[in-house]
Amino acid sequence: MAIGAARSRWIGAAGWGAALAPLALLAADAAAHRLGANPIEAVLNRLGFWTLTFLALSLAPTPLQRWTGLAWPLRLRRRLGVAAFAYAALHLSWYLGVDQFFDLEVVVADVVKRPFITVGFAALLVLLPLAVTSTDGWVRRLGFARWKALHRLAYAAALLGVVHFAWRVKADRLKPTLFAVVIGVLLLARLGPGPRRAQAGRGSP
Repeated sequence: MAIGAARSRWIGAAGWGAALAPLALLAADAAAHRLGANPIEAVLNRLGFWTLTFLALSLAPTPLQRWTGLAWPLRLRRRLGVAAFAYAALHLSWYLGVDQFFDLEVVVADVVKRPFITVGFAALLVLLPLAVTSTDGWVRRLGFARWKALHRLAYAAALLGVVHFAWRVKADRLKPTLFAVVIGVLLLARLGPGPRRAQAGRGSP
């Protein structure tokens, strides 16, 4: 029992460490002036990249458990989802405060007229209720079935994030395409029967 609790704490600590590592690297690069000729855009791009990365990682534990039987990644799922929302919020905050100097008129015009910003904003709105309801208390309030159905919207947020990324970069679509492939594979793996369920189905009359 104590060993299991200790292992769970170590897994949780590793999850938070992984979530904070990109920020630490970003701070180190900023301090060493390694962000290139346009540091504002570099920070914005990195925060967006890590938003999608942690969102994709948060979608992986369930398919992994279904196809491999590994249960420990499920303990990281919630932390990874919260990290994805945190990076999305930082991405938006950097755009609002540093890129646009809180000029709300310009920001509203961007959201209305620039499709990639519209889609990105929609992705953040989808993530917001998932972040708010990420606690055990909300699982009890909603009931596990409704909570689980709500949190499947993470796939919608991920797909919107990929579209936002692809429309923003315009020419170099390699990274958005890789994210799309990874998220598509994870979705198919979640929807598929899984090897254990398939075996059970073959063994039933």
